[in-house]
Amino acid sequence: MGIEEHPDVPLRRRRNRRRTVLFVVLGLFLVAALVSVGFIANLGRSFDTQTVKIPTAFPAETLRPEKPVQGPAANAVNILLLGSDSRGDGLNLAEQGTASDQRSDTMLWVHIPADRKNIFLMSVMRDTWVNIPGYGEAKINAAMAFGGVPLVVETLEGMFGSRIDHVAIVDFEGFKAITNALGGVEVDVPLAFTTMDGNFTFSAGPQKLDGDQALAFVRERYAFSDGDYQRVKDQQIFLKAVLSGILSPATLSNPLKVNDLVNQVSPYISVDTGLTSATVGALAVSLKSVSGSDVHSFTLPTLGTGTSADGQSIVIKDDAAIAAISQALKDDTLATYLAGAGLG
Repeated sequence: MGIEEHPDVPLRRRRNRRRTVLFVVLGLFLVAALVSVGFIANLGRSFDTQTVKIPTAFPAETLRPEKPVQGPAANAVNILLLGSDSRGDGLNLAEQGTASDQRSDTMLWVHIPADRKNIFLMSVMRDTWVNIPGYGEAKINAAMAFGGVPLVVETLEGMFGSRIDHVAIVDFEGFKAITNALGGVEVDVPLAFTTMDGNFTFSAGPQKLDGDQALAFVRERYAFSDGDYQRVKDQQIFLKAVLSGILSPATLSNPLKVNDLVNQVSPYISVDTGLTSATVGALAVSLKSVSGSDVHSFTLPTLGTGTSADGQSIVIKDDAAIAAISQALKDDTLATYLAGAGLG
């Protein structure tokens, strides 16, 4: 039996209703088909079995800020994303979650507000001079060498007074895998440069990168006069482009592409034991209305560079900015802070 049409209902409304019903039916059919072949279950198993687990990702509860159970930030999610430029050995950063002779080259605080309308990526410069609990002042990336992942989490939670819900570590080789799985990633290169080894040259402007080019793009810092500052900017540009690619209809509506993405990338990722496929899936569903334009990246403001008492070249932290961002995280008003600070 067809849909009964009322003569008083405008033609456009009837067409919209037909189209809505059609989309719902097609959507239900697709979900049923995926479930019937066990696609979703297999996808979850691929993620859960191929990712490396960090047995101890968090410090003792007595050392952590409490997770708010009510208020504006109660349903917000904070994820610490660490990256290692270790030429294929970055997952050693996750070994037992304890001290390591490696340091994290990329540190991103990912904030997903309670309303799920945006995703915020805050880069923390690896040479930022901070207080590391139990060790005194040092570059923030030294926390990994001193006490592993738990000490990195404790250091950042202490700085911002907010709780980190999950931790993920991505080897830079994973950026290459992500790029290839997406069929390339379109980035807008802000500055033309040639990598120090001379193997890659990037012109300024939009261009599509393959896996090897993407890896070179996010790694390079020696080609720039401001070194890590520009590298952090390039990493933010790349990550935004990746998220845009993942969130695009061309990816999300293609089960084979999603499957390929998960299978290729999972081996390069280490996660806390709570970041399972079910957790990732639920978060993805809650972000279904988010597009690439809703992803905002910025670098934690600093007071420039300097020299420590023991002669190290360091990045000087901006205590006022840290205090303002801390409050914005607690109030779940990071978008308002960024707009007021001219960073949005």
